[in-house]
Amino acid sequence: MTAGGDFPNTYREFVQHFPDDSACAAYLEHLRWPDGFHCPACMTLGDPWRQTRGRLVCPACRHQTSVTVGTILEKTRTPLTTWFEAAWHLTTAKNGLSAKTLERTLGTSYRTAWAILQRYRVSMVRSERGQLSGIVEVDEALLGGVVQGGKRGRGATKSIVVIAVEIKKPKGFGRIRMRHIPEASFAYLQPFISDVVAEKATVRTDGWKGYNGLFKHEYVHERTVLSSSDDPAHVSMPGVHRVASLLKRWILGTHQGSFVPGHLQAYLEEFTFRFNRRTSRSRGLVFRRLMEQTVVTPPVTEADVTFGYN
Repeated sequence: MTAGGDFPNTYREFVQHFPDDSACAAYLEHLRWPDGFHCPACMTLGDPWRQTRGRLVCPACRHQTSVTVGTILEKTRTPLTTWFEAAWHLTTAKNGLSAKTLERTLGTSYRTAWAILQRYRVSMVRSERGQLSGIVEVDEALLGGVVQGGKRGRGATKSIVVIAVEIKKPKGFGRIRMRHIPEASFAYLQPFISDVVAEKATVRTDGWKGYNGLFKHEYVHERTVLSSSDDPAHVSMPGVHRVASLLKRWILGTHQGSFVPGHLQAYLEEFTFRFNRRTSRSRGLVFRRLMEQTVVTPPVTEADVTFGYN
């Protein structure tokens, strides 16, 4: 495959397309500079001088760089073929895979597999991704183990995840957004809604006081007080409860129901990335989308992700 060729759709094609680091670097170069090399120092567009170890030199200002500089792959000691294979398995496995499974698949150490997985989860977040629009359901879900005798509902000690889901007409769901928040108060719910929901959208919530005041922020707020409604929660808020159920099942199945709260947001980003591309019929296209985001995501060190990436 040439740098601008089609993406692979089967594992056999993947192996043929990316046999070595040079082929991987050529693919990254095409994704990062589709119109040709763009010098990050002087912004000159043109063919670079190519030196050893993948170094690219701008013929105008002599600035040296490489295709991985400024991305999550910067200064990596892991071969690009390993990164690519990890991305392929991560995007083509139906339910994803844990770091332990990736370790066995790649034949690397657990720490290497875990660090690759965490960096890819960071790159799954597109900074320019559009806000949700139309009708959007918003509610919280509780994740975590069962604590006998503990509190129930929003006062529990489990991890709180606020979920926003686009509702399609006459039926179906659109895109989703999720965020791990320390408490279900207006101080955390309002910023989430402002970040992920476009103005003028219709926001559907339950009667929780944490959603009071949305009408002041250019939203049409539809509240359903469940205690006075004849419909159960999963009928009044079908989108959020469906997504919450899928999320819990995914964490239980793929990650054995175990997660560290500090890393929960990374899991949420991976689930969101998968859910929003659930209708894609091409596994190779999802792989390409991840690699496109990889080359535009700034460097992430191991220290950045050790205790959770913000």
